[in-house]
Amino acid sequence: MKKWYLFLVSILLSAGILAGCGNDTAEPKKDGEEKVEESTETSAFPVTLTDAADQEVVIEEEPEAIVSLIPSNTEIAFELGLGEKVVGVSDFDNYPEEVADIEKIGGQEFNVEAIIALNPDVVLAHNSGAHNSTEGLDQLRDAGIPVLIVNDAQNFKEVYDSIEMIGKATGATEEASQTVEGMKTRLAEIEEKAKSVEEKKSVFVEISAAPSLYTAGQKTFIDDMLNLIQAENVIEEEGWPQIDEEAVIEKNPDVIITTYGYYTENAVETLLSREGWQDVTAVKEKQVYDVHSDKVTRTGPRLVEGVEELAKAIYPEVFK
Repeated sequence: MKKWYLFLVSILLSAGILAGCGNDTAEPKKDGEEKVEESTETSAFPVTLTDAADQEVVIEEEPEAIVSLIPSNTEIAFELGLGEKVVGVSDFDNYPEEVADIEKIGGQEFNVEAIIALNPDVVLAHNSGAHNSTEGLDQLRDAGIPVLIVNDAQNFKEVYDSIEMIGKATGATEEASQTVEGMKTRLAEIEEKAKSVEEKKSVFVEISAAPSLYTAGQKTFIDDMLNLIQAENVIEEEGWPQIDEEAVIEKNPDVIITTYGYYTENAVETLLSREGWQDVTAVKEKQVYDVHSDKVTRTGPRLVEGVEELAKAIYPEVFK
């Protein structure tokens, strides 16, 4: 039950559902409008950046100790080769496996005293939760710790912005550029393969099981991924709506994707045996698959792996 709770909260955090409407001292910019400014043309320090909350952040020296308040920031830091510098992570962090040995600093409500005790050179916060954490973030700033609020990315371009911002803040500019280019290349290869799809399949993505069915609607990363591989999302609502079983049965998707098998045993088998779903095309033809939740919701480098998992599940004949 605890694992399922942590999973659901992390999904909602990734989607921004739990991001409240607090009163920041500065009006946050819309995601994707963040400006990044450096004091020089290279990653030499000091570096000055304008973060996602329109705060000017000055980092005097290349950070040797980093605290991350959200799993996506942590995954980006590790991808950029900064893992040995990460001294604190959130309770929700689970990748890479090295994070298990890093000090936990709390969840939505992080422990300010614990963070200060770690003496970080920079804290990587996130715009999805910054509005609810204004007081704690200000306490960190008052303690002389630079706080960088990373944008709450809503598409791949904004993920690239997140990676580049963290790279510039930590002296890993070149690594960030390489990571972004690698992601773009892999996505272009997937998109090229998808052009050979002759008949689009309709897809229902289930992010939590019955009786409280939640799904991925329009304007979500999952919807973008489906579009990229020439699949059709049967959900017309935006965001992450709750949906009745009868509505799914009526939509009769060709394929059903679950995203909670990492946390729930026999996710696919349970859905295939769900009462009343036996005439749904996906169930009847056993076109029900599970993909790793973090890879399709966590806004970091592994999103490309999520696209690949979806593609192989929906169009195995194309993406072998």
